Amino acid sequence: MSTTAMSSNRPYLLRAMFAWITDNGMTPYLLVDAGAAGVRVPSSAIKDGRVVLSIASRAVAHMEIGNERITFLARFSGVSESIEIPVQAVLAIYAQENGQGMMFPAENAPEPDPPLPQETPKRPRLHVVK
Repeated sequence: MSTTAMSSNRPYLLRAMFAWITDNGMTPYLLVDAGAAGVRVPSSAIKDGRVVLSIASRAVAHMEIGNERITFLARFSGVSESIEIPVQAVLAIYAQENGQGMMFPAENAPEPDPPLPQETPKRPRLHVVK
């Protein structure tokens, strides 16, 4: 069995869930960790460190769910805003009407290498010299 690392499955699952929700005539929403690096949303939309965004075709323009980020244009208080969300910042995608969808675990930064074992310093010894 190969131990080659694979890319994240999150963008693939997001695209699949988006298609499933819209194919069923429902409104797809994203729950996003607004504090994650690279998240660009209006600060007025952030509540308790999170933001909920409708990504329905009627609510956004030029949406792209890429492997690294989700980008689109959306209106907030009548003003068009460019939105950028790293896929690892998405906590859930779900249908507004019934809550069905998928939650994602928080993606943490890679674990640092464990520290090298430290040798216990040896106590000095006195030797008798004749």
